[in-house]
Amino acid sequence: MAWGVWTFMLCVTLWICSATQSAKTVYPRLRLSHKELWELNRTRVFQSGEGRLQHYSMLLDETQERLIIGGKDILYSLNLERITAPHKEIHWVSSEEQVGDCLMQGREKPECANYIKLVQHYNSTHLLACGTGAFNPVCAYIRVGRGTEEGEFRLESDHIESGRGRCPFHPSSPSASTVHRGELFVGLYTDYWENDAALYRLGNRNFIRTEVGDRQQLSEPKFVGSAVIPDNDDPADDKVYYFFTERVANTEGGKKAVYTRVARVCANDQGGQRMLVNRWSSFLKTRLICSVAGSNGIDTHFDELEDVFVLRKKDEKNPEIFGLFSTTSAVFKGYAVCMYNMEDIRAAFNGPFAHRERTDHHWKVYDGRVPFPRPGSCASKINGGQFSSSKEYPDEVLRFVRSHPLMFQAVQPVHRRPILLDTEGGRKLTQLAVDRVEAEDGHYNVLFIGTDDSVVLKMITIYNKEANTVEEVLLEELQVFKVPVPITEILISTKRQQLYVGSELGVTQIRVHQCGLYGSACADCCLARDPYCAWDGLTCSRYYPAGLYTKRRFRRQDIRHGNAVQQCNGLQLSEERSISEKLVYGVENNSTLLECRPRSLQASVTWYIQHGVDMEEVKGDDRVIQSPHGLLLLKIAKGDAGVYVCQSTEHGFVQTVVRVTLEVLDESKVEGLLHKGEEGDSAHRPPPCLFPSLPSAPSSSKLWYKDFMQLIGYNNFQRVEQYCEKVWCVSDRKRKKLKGMATKWQYTPGAEQQGRARAPRQTHGQ
Repeated sequence: MAWGVWTFMLCVTLWICSATQSAKTVYPRLRLSHKELWELNRTRVFQSGEGRLQHYSMLLDETQERLIIGGKDILYSLNLERITAPHKEIHWVSSEEQVGDCLMQGREKPECANYIKLVQHYNSTHLLACGTGAFNPVCAYIRVGRGTEEGEFRLESDHIESGRGRCPFHPSSPSASTVHRGELFVGLYTDYWENDAALYRLGNRNFIRTEVGDRQQLSEPKFVGSAVIPDNDDPADDKVYYFFTERVANTEGGKKAVYTRVARVCANDQGGQRMLVNRWSSFLKTRLICSVAGSNGIDTHFDELEDVFVLRKKDEKNPEIFGLFSTTSAVFKGYAVCMYNMEDIRAAFNGPFAHRERTDHHWKVYDGRVPFPRPGSCASKINGGQFSSSKEYPDEVLRFVRSHPLMFQAVQPVHRRPILLDTEGGRKLTQLAVDRVEAEDGHYNVLFIGTDDSVVLKMITIYNKEANTVEEVLLEELQVFKVPVPITEILISTKRQQLYVGSELGVTQIRVHQCGLYGSACADCCLARDPYCAWDGLTCSRYYPAGLYTKRRFRRQDIRHGNAVQQCNGLQLSEERSISEKLVYGVENNSTLLECRPRSLQASVTWYIQHGVDMEEVKGDDRVIQSPHGLLLLKIAKGDAGVYVCQSTEHGFVQTVVRVTLEVLDESKVEGLLHKGEEGDSAHRPPPCLFPSLPSAPSSSKLWYKDFMQLIGYNNFQRVEQYCEKVWCVSDRKRKKLKGMATKWQYTPGAEQQGRARAPRQTHGQ
């Protein structure tokens, strides 16, 4: 019979959904699709006229309120507050001669374009932009104004320069750059065939680079990021740090190992006078460790650096470094985020040097004499002021730093473990951005992690010092693009509380918080554990530290524990009024789903059946299954009728989500209704909700629909219609049909005595 077919399909759907969700061990408290973000006015998407935006670089300019995007043959200047507002463009295409040379070298036509790979602040009036130039890199200065509306955005075509040593040849070639005092510091492959990897400095002073072909310095690197971080108040002692991975031959001579490195050079390095001419005299590097201790004593290492984020604080000398890592194993796939202190990084560079006699020997601590000034140090007053330039350094210092660029001590992460771990092997994690947020009970780092399927994960991690454990709290899962594409870049504006997320489809702007979505009750707000949000006595709203908004003294928030019982004491009565009440009809010996979806995906659900004032917990068995969608009764009996209560528990806080009244219909009567007035095979008949009594419907449909309504009672018609639509009428076409029927026709109590429906009329709210 049709009823049984629909029951089977419902069960299959539930099992598939249940299996899919159970594969994840960490649930977001809130999951929003792209459509929902759009409807909530939380996101805006910028795309080019062709519907796609191949972007290769992004620059956030909060001072002049704009977002600069470098794409294929084009640069965009967008309004930072609203990226979909009118924007400015610069078309920068390769010449026909450049394209012709590119094609002659055997490249495909799509490769022979000008992909803008580098956009950096140069000074207060200009940006430096560099592109691949059809495999002949070029750079130019972009004149910019002081505002988004009236400001200039113009390429100075009379100052186009060669981009070799500044921009890679291939659009997918990795590079990392930063500008410091008008000089460009960049890590890249400098040649057409990507054989020569180098760290460059180009600018007002002489150019400096790493040694050509020296695999002690760089060995097949993949450049990920760079940053200028001062050591102290002496500008002459500023260091530039590079983050990259490299492939290194192991001592057994087998497959090359992948290590993540952090390297540093002095920003004022002039190279040597007689040796290391135009070469770094301060280049040093060491390893960044991100690993998990195994029960067998062998650590599992995450060696491939995917992204790095330098979180600046008030103390510019001590930012926090966050690295997103993946494994290199072909068997085990996973991701981790590790956090590093600058104190530990400096300690590694100030520690012992590594040394080995031959390439097939193991590394050990160098225990010989270290010359003065210490190799790798900068010529500055902090270091004694005896040398005004690295060109004055003794040859033995330069000789030592060239032969000993590696430090022996690796950098361990904070807590000596990852702050976040993902070993499910599902989606890939691609990008990372971090915001430092002040909450009622301290400061928290909010992590925004991009994936390969258009999702941004918003997370916090909480370290428990007593138990030496790290708790991961997944606050939101946001699908920022309509179709699944890899997230290629995430920039964050703390000033505007906005994210700017890039992919091959375009760039989207999204608010980092929308507190009202967590719920309209104090408990929902506190249980969310979002540092951006707090209960203000009326709603879940943006949290502001004390002193900023003195009028709002009533603030309830508990990020560390999410203790809604304590925070919302005395407010539970108001929450009881929002409990949902539902009426569900089931047929004897058939299956029925009692739906219950807590607001939080992190809450656990318990079902009870009410007996007067007492409640008895419903246990799962071969006839009763608890799924993420609700309670599935596989074979209903008359005795199953009653009131079912669904309660959610989250961090010790228990609240009732829904009360469901289940009424069980007699199977023989329903069976008779389905056969009444019909001929042929009953298995092909639809359930009653699909064909209400319309003039165009068959007369047989009118008969059993009227009788079915008599069986369940006309008083509950509207709720029955809604329930029927939700459970059985699953296609969009059928939903639209039912919606039209509800608008056109109205059934009222007593119509069964008249044997007909009222005449059609305009109705509201049905």
